[in-house]
Amino acid sequence: MPGIKGPSDYSQEPPRHPSLQINSKVPFNAEPPRSALASSYVTPVDLFYKRNHGPIPLVDDIDRYCVDICGLIRTPKKLYMRDVRMLPKYNVTATLQCAGNRRTAMSKTQKVRGVGWDVSAIGNAVWGGAKLADVLELIGIPKLTCSTQSGGKHVEFVSIDKCKEENGGPYKASIPLSQATNPEADVLLAYEMNEEPLNRDHGYPLRVIVPGVIGARSVKWLDSINIIAEECQGFFMQKDYKMFPPSVDWDNINWSTRRPQMDFPVQSVICSLEDVQSIKPGKVTISGYAVSGGGRGIERVDISIDGGKTWLEASRSQKTGAPYIADHVSSDKWAWVLFEVTVDIPYSTEIVAKAVDSAANVQPENVQDIWNLRGILNTSWHRVQVRVGHSNM
Repeated sequence: MPGIKGPSDYSQEPPRHPSLQINSKVPFNAEPPRSALASSYVTPVDLFYKRNHGPIPLVDDIDRYCVDICGLIRTPKKLYMRDVRMLPKYNVTATLQCAGNRRTAMSKTQKVRGVGWDVSAIGNAVWGGAKLADVLELIGIPKLTCSTQSGGKHVEFVSIDKCKEENGGPYKASIPLSQATNPEADVLLAYEMNEEPLNRDHGYPLRVIVPGVIGARSVKWLDSINIIAEECQGFFMQKDYKMFPPSVDWDNINWSTRRPQMDFPVQSVICSLEDVQSIKPGKVTISGYAVSGGGRGIERVDISIDGGKTWLEASRSQKTGAPYIADHVSSDKWAWVLFEVTVDIPYSTEIVAKAVDSAANVQPENVQDIWNLRGILNTSWHRVQVRVGHSNM
């Protein structure tokens, strides 16, 4: 691709924040301390989790960089950055979450395969760019289209990024054309993150943002956009990121029996405490994040300070100074909410968080019930153990 290249080694990686917890050095995968997430509704770029499958691509000539739009359409097009920037710009506040978030906790039940993530493979950002629905109109696909005249029903995003899972080929994923052409779905070709140009780790110069869907579908470092008849047949759509029952193992797995995972379930995590933490008796503020996929709001976050026997409701917030109302026009439908409650903890106990979304979906109580061999979508109740110690007078 003119203007951009995917390196063959890791000698030209970008700098990263020293507080990140590195889960894999090559390719680089890292997450921030959990305490950093609850402190800011919009996650700073440096503290946004890094999820990579290969060396980070390099741009050497931004003016030559372009995205090929082709496939089941009448007129293929080369889309340059100047073309994208000429379209109306939208800012969409959206949470991205790796499907493997909280995988480490799931692996304690039974071994799983994949990068080990704690609770911070998630972040909330303001993404700026052109709506994909507007881009597709440039090649003659009207808004709210389910199928092109040539039979195209899916939009495939192909990256510059090369990865071993594709035998050295590019990372790729797809979404339905009906979603891509729906302006209300807010799918972006994004060139900004938190009002700054994308950095290299997050897809510079151009990436896809698919709100409400697992992060694996928001392809970075765009190389091409293909209009195709069937969903993408790449590794990460067909042989990864699928949800299997606990009875399936690597000896009896049949990937074709499950659809690729798209929306993520309701999730909440306590960020103000570690999984095991010593505290002094008295007032303790419990805070964290809650989010659901598909644009569903968070109706409630329940906190228990006795291991799930009794519950109290935490406050929920998004933007400072504005009350949060689930699914209201004033709220960011694709974004997490931060929750907080102050309680009195006089003795050692287990603190639990669970969220309920606007469709009344609730997190499952036990991780064993949703264990799967790839360790994805661990949305079980989040539990932390607190040990109360009395200081000497």
